[in-house]
Amino acid sequence: MQDENSYEPTSSENSDSDHVPIHDSKQLWELTEDELVKLYQTDAENGLSNEEYERRLKKSGRNELETKKTSKFVQFIKQFNNSIIYILAASAIMTLFMKRYSDSIVIGLVIIANAIIGYIQEQQAGNALEKIRELLVSKNFIFRGGEKLEADSRDLVVGDLVNLEAGDSVPADIRLISADNLSVQESVLTGETNPVDKIEEPITQAKLPLAERKNMVYASTAVTSGSGLGIVIATAADTQIGQIQDSVETVKEKPTPLMRNLNSLGFGLSVAIVVAAVLLFIIGYFIDTYSLPTLLISVITMVVGSMPEGLPASTSVVLAMGTRKMTKRNVIVKSLPAVETLGAVDIVNTDKTGTLTKNEMTVKKVVTLDHTFDVTGVGYDADGGVDFKGNLELGSKKYDWTKDTNMNWLVNIAGQTTDAQLHFENNRWELNGEPTDGALTTLYRKIAGKDPEVDEVDSLPFDSAFRYSARLANFNGQRILMVKGSPSTIINLSKKETDENYWNNTIKKLSADGLRVVALAYKVVSSDTDSIDQKQISDLNLAGMVGIIDPPREEARASIHELRMAGIKVKMITGDHPDTASAIAKRLDLDSVIKAVTGPEIDAMSDDELKAKIDDYNVFARTTPANKLRIVRAQQANDHVVSMTGDGVNDAPALKQADIGVAMGIKGTEVAKESANMVLADDDFADIVVAVREGRHVFDNIRKTIRFLLPTSFAEGLIVVISILLGQDLPLYPAQLLWINMVSALTIQFAFIFEPPESGIMARGPRNVKAGLLTKLDTFEIVYVSFLISGLGIWAYDMLTRQGMPEIVGSTMALNIIIFGKIFYLFNLRNNYPVISKYFFQNKMAFYIVAILIVLQMGIVYLPFMQDIFHTTNINFAYGWGIPIIMGIIVLIVTEIGKFIRVRVLRKG
Repeated sequence: MQDENSYEPTSSENSDSDHVPIHDSKQLWELTEDELVKLYQTDAENGLSNEEYERRLKKSGRNELETKKTSKFVQFIKQFNNSIIYILAASAIMTLFMKRYSDSIVIGLVIIANAIIGYIQEQQAGNALEKIRELLVSKNFIFRGGEKLEADSRDLVVGDLVNLEAGDSVPADIRLISADNLSVQESVLTGETNPVDKIEEPITQAKLPLAERKNMVYASTAVTSGSGLGIVIATAADTQIGQIQDSVETVKEKPTPLMRNLNSLGFGLSVAIVVAAVLLFIIGYFIDTYSLPTLLISVITMVVGSMPEGLPASTSVVLAMGTRKMTKRNVIVKSLPAVETLGAVDIVNTDKTGTLTKNEMTVKKVVTLDHTFDVTGVGYDADGGVDFKGNLELGSKKYDWTKDTNMNWLVNIAGQTTDAQLHFENNRWELNGEPTDGALTTLYRKIAGKDPEVDEVDSLPFDSAFRYSARLANFNGQRILMVKGSPSTIINLSKKETDENYWNNTIKKLSADGLRVVALAYKVVSSDTDSIDQKQISDLNLAGMVGIIDPPREEARASIHELRMAGIKVKMITGDHPDTASAIAKRLDLDSVIKAVTGPEIDAMSDDELKAKIDDYNVFARTTPANKLRIVRAQQANDHVVSMTGDGVNDAPALKQADIGVAMGIKGTEVAKESANMVLADDDFADIVVAVREGRHVFDNIRKTIRFLLPTSFAEGLIVVISILLGQDLPLYPAQLLWINMVSALTIQFAFIFEPPESGIMARGPRNVKAGLLTKLDTFEIVYVSFLISGLGIWAYDMLTRQGMPEIVGSTMALNIIIFGKIFYLFNLRNNYPVISKYFFQNKMAFYIVAILIVLQMGIVYLPFMQDIFHTTNINFAYGWGIPIIMGIIVLIVTEIGKFIRVRVLRKG
C-alpha cells in the first residue's frame, strides 16, 4: 500500500528503469510541482497518456474499495461458536432426554435468539463498510492525453491530473498544484466543520497533521468553493478513507464485559455441577442406597435442578427492559448487552464538534475601539443579544448601539458582508452557507432584530492568498466597500492612525479564550464605483473585531459534571487546534487540570509509550482516525472500559473498537451509526448520563437476579445431594423440581426487572469488570442460603414423615417450603434497606408476581389433574401453608441479619 506520508510511489509507479527517486527525505506536501511531476511520471498540463493510464489501471486496479464477503450461512453458523451456547445446548439436550420438553424448547429459543442477534450485529458491521465504499463513487473532470474528460472516480489511477470545482466530491487523495480560492469540507475525516482553505505552494514542514496539509485534498471530502488542479497520489485502499475502511474491517468486536462475566460464570457453574454430579454418583454407588437406575435418575435430577437454566432468559429480559427504557429517552441500543456496558465504563471519549459543542459558530465577543461587549445566546437562534448592561464603562443604563459609530458600522458590516441564510426546519435552525457567515448573520439578527437586506454592487470572495473577502454595496445613501477577514491583514490595510497595540492585544485576549477572531472594516468610495479593485482595499476604517466560537452545549457541561461525580473520566478527541480544544475543555470543566496532546505527538510514541502516558491526557487534538483507534486501544490496554462518542466516518474505527460506541443520530454519518452499539437519536450528550444510570441499574438487577437464582437453584440440587448422602428417600419428585423451575421461570425470577434504581447509583464509581459478577460476600450468601432453604425443606419433611404423615403430604409441604423460601428471599434481595422500610412497596410488580405464583401453587396442590402429574395432594392450611410460611419467615430473618452484616462490612471497606 502506498503511504501518502511519503512521496515515494507504489511499486507499480516505480517500475520504470529510468526513474530515479528525488529528495527521499521529503514528504509529499514539501515537494514542488516539478518534483511531483517527476515522481509520478505525469504531465502537469496534459496528464497521463492513454497508454500509460491503461498500464497503470491494469497494474493497480480500479479506484474503489472492496469488502471481504462471507456467506450469510457461515456468518449465522459462527454465532453458535461460544461457551455460553455450548452450556445452553448441553442443558437443552439433557432436558430433552428427561422429557422436559418445555424446558428444551425455551432453552432452544434462547440459543436461536442469541444467534440471530449476533448475526444482525455482523450484518450491521458489513453495512458500515459498504457505506464507506459508497463514499468514493463520483464523477470528475480530468486531463488525460491532452484532453479534458469527465471520468468516473472508479477509473482514476495514481498520476492522473484532476480538476476540482465547487460542489465536486474529491475522488482520490490528491496533491494540489493549483488552487484558486479553493476550500474543502474535510469534516468526514477530521470532524471539524469549518472548510479548509487550500493552497498550491509546498509546505516546508516534515511533520504535519492531516488537518494542516493545506496543499492536499482527500477522497470523500467535498469542495465548497473555488477551483483547483492536482495529481492523484493515492487511490482505493491507499487513500485516507480506504485506510479507515481497513481499520473498520480489521477491528474485531469483543464480547461486552457483562457477556464475558456471564460466560465465565456459566462455564464455572457447569463444571462445578458436573464434577459434583460425578462425585455424588460415585458416593451413591458405594453407599448403595438406591438401585443404579434410580441413582442415575437422581443425579440427573440434581444436575437439572441445580443448573440455573433461567439465567440467560432472565438476563435477556432485564437487558431488553433497559433497551426499551432507553428507546423512550431517544437512545437507540443496537445490541442488548450494550445497555449494561455503558454502566461499566470509566472513560468516555467524545468528539468536540457537534457533541460537546453546538456545531453552530457563534459570536461571543464584540470589541470596538471604545468598548468590549459580551454576546448572549447560543447557536443560530436569534434569541439573545449584546450584553450592554454588563459593560462597566456603560453602567446599567440602556445603551443605544445605533448612536455608537463603530458599533453601528460593525453590526451592519456583519449583516452586509454575509451570504449565509438561516432556515427553521425540524425545530432547529439550519444554515445554508459558511459557518463564519452564519455567526455574523446571527449577530446582526440578534442586535438589529431582523434579517439583513443587502443592495450588492460587487463582491470579492475570500482568498487564502490575501486572507479577506470584500463587498461593494449601497448603504445609507452611500457606496461602501466593506471588508472582513484576518485581523492582522485588516490592521495592515487600515488607516495609519489605527491603534495597532490596542488591536494586537485584543487579538491575543480573544485568541487566549479559544475564540476565532474576525476583523470588520469599511471605506466610503465614489458613487460611480461599480467593481472591487484590490488596489482600493487600503486606508480602511477598522470598525472592530468579533470573537467567534463553536459554543459548548450547556447540557454537556452539566452532564460532564455528573459523569465526573460518577467516577467517569471524560476525554475530548478532536481534529481541532490544541489551544481551541483546551479552551473548550476548560469552559466545560472537563477536568481539574487540562492537559492536551496532538496527533503528531501520538504518532511519535510507540504503543508501549502511549499506554504508559495515555491516562495523563484529557484533550487529544489534531487527531486522525488512526490516532483515535490507538487512543482507544491504549486505554483498553490499561484495563479501562471505554466508551467512544462520535459522528463522522473518521470516528468509525474507534467506535467499533471501543467497549461501547455511541453515535450521533442527527448529525452522525451512516458509517458512524452502523459502527456504533448505541445511537443518540437527538444528538444530546446528556443522554449518555441517562444511559450510564440505566446501565448501572440494569447491572444491579441482573446481579440481583443471579444472586436469587443460584441459591434457590442450588437448594433444589442440595435436597437430592443431602438425601443421597443420608441414605433416605427424596423429599421431592423430579416432576416437582421441574414445576419449581417452570413456575420460577414464568414468574418470580422476573420480579427484579421492575426493581427501581437504588439511591446513590451515580455516586459510586464504575464497577470492576475483572472482579466478575459475584463477590466473596455473594458467594458466602449463596452457600448459606442454599443450605438454609434445602435444610429447612428436608427437616420439615423428615419431621412430618416420622410422625406418620404420608410421604406425599410431606413432599407437597416440602414443595411449598422451597417456593416460600424463594418468595421471602426475594424480598430480602430487592435492595440494601431493611425489608420493612419505606421502600417495601416501591416495586408493586413484585407483589403481583408473588400473587400469581401463589395462585399457581394452589393449583398444583388442589387441582386433581395436576396432583396426578406432580405427585401432590390436598393438604390442610397448617401443614401445607402454615409451616412453609414459617420456614419462609425464618429464611427472611436469617438473610436480613446477613444483609445487615453485609452492609456494615461494605461501609467499612
